Amino acid sequence: MRLLSVFQLTTNMMRGVVLLLVCWSALCAGDTPANCMYEDIRGTWTFYETERSGDNTINCDTLGPIVHTKTFTLSFPDTVMDELNNEGTWTMVWNQGFEVNINERSYFAFSDYEGNFGNAMSYCDRTSNGWSRDKTIRNWSCFVANKTTPVAPHPTRKMTVVESQLQQHYHNDHNMIHNINTMQTSWTAKAYPQHEKYTVQEMLNRGGGVASMLTSPPTPAPATPEQKARVSLLPDNFDWRDISGENYVTPVRDQGGCGSCYTFASMAQVEARIKIATNNQRTDVFSTQDVVSCSVLSQGCAGGFNFLIAGRYAQDQGLVAEECNTYTGNDDPCNTDTSCGRTYVSDYEYLGGYFGACNEEIMLQTLVENGPMSVSYMVYDDFHNYEGGIYHYTGMKNEFNPFENVNHAVLLVGYGVEPTTGEKFWIIKNSWSDTWGEDGYFRIRRGTNECGIESMAVEITAIP
Repeated sequence: MRLLSVFQLTTNMMRGVVLLLVCWSALCAGDTPANCMYEDIRGTWTFYETERSGDNTINCDTLGPIVHTKTFTLSFPDTVMDELNNEGTWTMVWNQGFEVNINERSYFAFSDYEGNFGNAMSYCDRTSNGWSRDKTIRNWSCFVANKTTPVAPHPTRKMTVVESQLQQHYHNDHNMIHNINTMQTSWTAKAYPQHEKYTVQEMLNRGGGVASMLTSPPTPAPATPEQKARVSLLPDNFDWRDISGENYVTPVRDQGGCGSCYTFASMAQVEARIKIATNNQRTDVFSTQDVVSCSVLSQGCAGGFNFLIAGRYAQDQGLVAEECNTYTGNDDPCNTDTSCGRTYVSDYEYLGGYFGACNEEIMLQTLVENGPMSVSYMVYDDFHNYEGGIYHYTGMKNEFNPFENVNHAVLLVGYGVEPTTGEKFWIIKNSWSDTWGEDGYFRIRRGTNECGIESMAVEITAIP
């Protein structure tokens, strides 16, 4: 397993929010309704790259002259080879793009599309303009890529709720809550009056936002005998909030009506790893608004991905303290204090090495050995009303509010076994304030990939 280092430096802030423009049209990729599957991406690609003379403020709105043309073959499960038979690694980034690491360079681009979340066409054999830089985070360039074998465009329709319904106020469904509490005893539900200050759109955002939708989440990779043997030695219960009386997790925060869970989970992961590495001598709280307003790798309040923020953004641009750009929960212009020091991540990965390699056993071992990690899972109607216990999806629907199923990013901090029932669970920090759930946390079934919780963890190790 590759380990990540975090170190602090002072740099100038990336100026403004760079908009992604596709090479073939004037569409903005600030939101990404693209939906590309693994088999769409696997195969041989030609990368067209500009001069490698930029820095991390590079603007790839348009491509300059093409200087480098490379051919990369992406193979199962995560191997890439160039035309000279040099090898590297690659991974899907959800269903919306892919990252290639080869020849001491790293490439990332979103897949191309036309349209919007309600009606889009995905072009999975070509990318939007992307970014490339070397392993030292220098010598930046822009690139665009085409697959050498065409993939038929396919329609994508992630949103089925009409705009007028999204703008209506959210209402607690007391009948659903009653049914949840009478049909099972694993967890309890209640009405949260504070939810009714939000619109349906804002509640959708709280669960991850439309950009986080994943129609076909990966299943956990089968556990090897070695993985099973290692986790058999772990304790039955573990919680980073109480390690010999020490709490290594920063306080629960509230993302409000913005779909910024991906950055709250990402910041919380780096914060916890730094606390562990320094034995609580550093207690950083990093700016989530800096990511919402300034990152070209996320979609602001529409959603984003913890792999790109805890990983690539933290490596490329670095993280700043909360006071350098305090959280507003809005898609505000980038206004981060450029004099603030930045904390960087030197490496990152999906747990297991690539998107789709995660499982319960790897999560258990990594959690105990390295610290809390950001994970993602599907949010259904009933989850908003979670009060306590071990959550599982009941199938209950909210009859008052039209809702889309979205993917929510949160922080895994521990695990355990319910002594009376033997039910296994994960302990997870949410970003819906400490008045929700179990003081801002929730427990969810472990070992069954409940809502996809065991398929999309992101790993880092912080060494200040």
